[in-house]
Amino acid sequence: MNASFADMLRKASESPKALSVPELARLLAAEDEGERRALHAAAYAVKVRHVGRRVSVRGLVEAGNVCAKDCLYCGLRRSNAAVARYSLAADEILHVAEVAKARGYASLVIQSGEVESDVHTRFVEDVLRRIAPLDLGVTLSLGEQTEDVFRRWKDAGASRYLLRIETSDPAYYAKLHPAGHDWKRRVACLETLKRLGYQLGTGVMCALPGQTPEMLARDIAFFGEIDADMLGMGPYIPHPDAPLGVAPEAPDDAARLRLGLDLIAVARLHLHDVNIAAATSLQALAPDGRERGLLAGANVLMPNLTDVQWRAGYQLYPGKPNLDESAEDATAALERSVASVGESILWNARGDSPHFRRTMR
Repeated sequence: MNASFADMLRKASESPKALSVPELARLLAAEDEGERRALHAAAYAVKVRHVGRRVSVRGLVEAGNVCAKDCLYCGLRRSNAAVARYSLAADEILHVAEVAKARGYASLVIQSGEVESDVHTRFVEDVLRRIAPLDLGVTLSLGEQTEDVFRRWKDAGASRYLLRIETSDPAYYAKLHPAGHDWKRRVACLETLKRLGYQLGTGVMCALPGQTPEMLARDIAFFGEIDADMLGMGPYIPHPDAPLGVAPEAPDDAARLRLGLDLIAVARLHLHDVNIAAATSLQALAPDGRERGLLAGANVLMPNLTDVQWRAGYQLYPGKPNLDESAEDATAALERSVASVGESILWNARGDSPHFRRTMR
């Protein structure tokens, strides 16, 4: 590890947003294993300073795979006729929430494909109001909506919203999406969510065709500019029924995993006190992927509590793990995996973003 690399790690560890985009890109481009070990160690130390050796958990419910979007990388895209579409009933979602509460989860993530309609808006409102007596922190990941819809869902009980920007580069966004997908609208939605008082979550994929360390560095800088409170990021895993495919020089699974871990580490060093999830895609690339994500600076895990009969229908990418794992098994496996890296789970605690708490004082 050369002196300049060590200096960047020191500077980033001491203060948030201390590095320039070229410096962030240099960290992301590290190939020397000594440098990468130092990068992860520095990021982990920053995480421990802000949240300790503790992991916040969110029970994930995949509420439906109907989607109006046609993103070129996604297995759930509207044009994929091979997907058996489903939408959970309100009672089914409430049941998952009750299971989560009984098992010590204090936070829930409700995720689905992107749908915009008055029927859908009212359905989500009803679900949120029925969940409210359980006193869970609820994150929604339901795509782009109008300001009125975001406000109605917050009034009904949602406290967090995850909307990945996918890339902060408008031209590259256009390469990942067909006509009719608007990067400016996505940014406007993020700004609206922040203004309405949600804990704001966003993120990107890495190891996409044509993506560079400089582009990812600008993404991390964008997270700071939008004042994100939480991040969901993971490696791109090509889906056979999505047209994006891979570049001829596409990385193998090991390289995808390395970049996914490095992205977590650099984001942690740049933003310090945000919540960062160890994505399921890390585990799809290696059995210990999510544990390695924690050691690279992540502090949130989202085990899937959706009934197993629906899991196969929500595959954004192939090889998604734990399709037949029950909620009970998921919880037990979570305990073991977190303990294996010397961390503990914050049961019965919402695990709100330290960044959000600090900026709301």
